[in-house]
Amino acid sequence: MITRREFYINGRWTAPAMPRDCQVIDPSTEEPCAVISLGDQADTDAAVAAARAALPLWAATPPAARRAAVVRILDQYNARVEDLAAAISLEMGAPIDMARTSQAPCLPWHLNNFLTAFDQIEWIRPLGLHSPTTRIAMEPIGVVGLITPWNWPMNQIALKVIPALLAGCTCVLKPSEESPLSAMIFAEFCHGAGLPSGVFNLVNGDGAGVGSQLSSHPDVEMISFTGSTRAGRAISLTAAQTLKRVTLELGGKGANLIFADADEKAVERGVRHLMNNSGQSCNAPSRMLVERPYYERAITIASEVANSIKVGSAHESGKHIGPVVNKRQWNQIQTFIQQGIDEGARLVAGGPGLPEGFNRGFYVKPTVFADVRPGMTVERQEIFGPVLCMIPFDTEAEAVQIANDTAYGLTNYVQSQDGARRNRLARQLRSGMVEMNGVARGAGAPFGGVKSSGRAREGGVWGIEEFLEVKAISGWDIAA
Repeated sequence: MITRREFYINGRWTAPAMPRDCQVIDPSTEEPCAVISLGDQADTDAAVAAARAALPLWAATPPAARRAAVVRILDQYNARVEDLAAAISLEMGAPIDMARTSQAPCLPWHLNNFLTAFDQIEWIRPLGLHSPTTRIAMEPIGVVGLITPWNWPMNQIALKVIPALLAGCTCVLKPSEESPLSAMIFAEFCHGAGLPSGVFNLVNGDGAGVGSQLSSHPDVEMISFTGSTRAGRAISLTAAQTLKRVTLELGGKGANLIFADADEKAVERGVRHLMNNSGQSCNAPSRMLVERPYYERAITIASEVANSIKVGSAHESGKHIGPVVNKRQWNQIQTFIQQGIDEGARLVAGGPGLPEGFNRGFYVKPTVFADVRPGMTVERQEIFGPVLCMIPFDTEAEAVQIANDTAYGLTNYVQSQDGARRNRLARQLRSGMVEMNGVARGAGAPFGGVKSSGRAREGGVWGIEEFLEVKAISGWDIAA
């Protein structure tokens, strides 16, 4: 049993003001694997005060020195990558091989991309030739509260902490209480990198506690949150009282439009993408829309692929999906699967209950529903599990209508050999991102959505600029 009750505040590990134990459950076994403490108002206040005290010096630190400090975080990662991968696998159930190759490496991937973007920023620049004495200055917004989820814990920490530090902000991180161990290792990276005291702080807690305290704190200038749409609304309401900047990266219900001329791997690629991380990704292509001439063939492929996907312990090596994060999530997914059956969708793979051979652990069968009708619960709601919905369409216009008829707008997908069609659809789909023919977004491209998926743009130059204020200065002495 791991015991980590302390918080990282003002450059040192600090005992909670009032210990409140919280068990971290290993989703592979349903057994406790760690004990942390949940913070209260005194802990939040102490972390914010430390960040506020450290802000003037850090904001005035030359950009090159801030850059060098972030590079030292990468050095710490390289020395302890296995520790980080093991923590992620234990706390949230990513299979250990996936934790090593996909989850933990999110940190160096985003960090290096942010360094590239950072080198492109002009901190003070002329407005234009028409106004030679007007300057535009980019300045850190101030103390920021960062609230991150459990499903891709290091991905979201990297997308928030790294750009905040590069921008010159000081920060307080509240990771998910479901995945605190990897966040505390990251805090050790920051300490080992020699960040000045108070620049980075970590307080464990839940959303109702530390999350709300950060969102309402008068000395926090900005909240960056990744999580559910429901929680995003609550944070926005709370933060409005102090007129904070709020950036939200929320849920999704991505549509994957597969046309009859798609490449032969399109359906398999879509199924595996959805099932990756046990379906616990906000950008998962959870609705597969298939052109009718190819629809029955696509169902056969999808069911075969889903049935071939193995489910296993996060502690075992191999190419399999692990459990979902906790019992609440498991129960919610089971409810959705039963609703799909009750509302008349055709179950072609998986289904309710634990997979064969399991009597413990939060494991879900890779599940595929065909003949899903727009408006069904499984078509409307974000399931956040390994459950795929397949829907036929007849025309391009119908596919766009179905894809856009959702509260969400994070990522949509298009599979077609017709380049003009792909380009046309990319502009018609209402989402912050569109991925086509399995081509990933380039390094430094922004991640974010529209509508109920939030309006954040994380990654690259956009991700750094979210933590910057724009100041207009007139009467600049160009001779000085």
